[in-house]
Amino acid sequence: MQWHLAMYRRLLAMQLRSQLQYRASFVLDVLSSALISIVEFAATVLVLQRFGNNIGGWTMIELALLYGMIDVTYALTDLFFGGFDPDYFAPMVQRGTLDQLLLKPTNITLQILGSTLRLRRLGRIAQGGTILVVALALVGVRWTPAKIAYLPVVLLGQVGFFGSLFIIGSTTTFWTVQRVEIINVFTSGGRVAMYYPMHIYTKWVRRIFTIVPVIFLNYYPALYLLDKPDPLKMPALAPFLAPVVGFGLLAAALAFWEFGLRHYASTGT
Repeated sequence: MQWHLAMYRRLLAMQLRSQLQYRASFVLDVLSSALISIVEFAATVLVLQRFGNNIGGWTMIELALLYGMIDVTYALTDLFFGGFDPDYFAPMVQRGTLDQLLLKPTNITLQILGSTLRLRRLGRIAQGGTILVVALALVGVRWTPAKIAYLPVVLLGQVGFFGSLFIIGSTTTFWTVQRVEIINVFTSGGRVAMYYPMHIYTKWVRRIFTIVPVIFLNYYPALYLLDKPDPLKMPALAPFLAPVVGFGLLAAALAFWEFGLRHYASTGT
């Protein structure tokens, strides 16, 4: 395992060197990524202004907390799990280049993880992180040791959740060859949905988000951090299910990935 991890670090180092070779292009990529995030947040602010700077009892700063958490974790997922992005992985299956990786004496999962490192996402991470830090400073969280320890666990759980969707989406291409678009509904669609408090959605939408279950990843941890009452009257453990959901789904996705590898028959390309 230590040898495999050493190879993974070398793969990341190669990606780092190759992308930093053209510094001007790298800087422009980072800035463009940050600009996209700024535009998305500005759109959220404009929507909020139509509702008197308040949606479902949540202020702009409280919504910024929701936005910042998701923006940071989704960008981190895109940075480190980019090799499992179905848009990147599906062509590997179609062209047969995945077969080349399977022949190498290195763990295939680590090879896929190390096959791309989207450093341009650093701009989005920095911008989302700034929003998160400012929101935490202004929103008036009554910090306790438990909250301080729990926040990074929540963020890691969110990364695990989005990473699991990437892995599931890529694994399905073993049978479909093309990416399955419904996965994008849960990744990009779920990300946007988590920008807002879940109680503003209709009952049937909340049921979907409970089954998926994105409702526990951002909304309930935010209720805990802000000491807000739960309008949905979920069990008292709901705010603490984020790591269970995130890491649990990641473990299930990796098991599905191993199942897919065992049944992979190549495209014959």
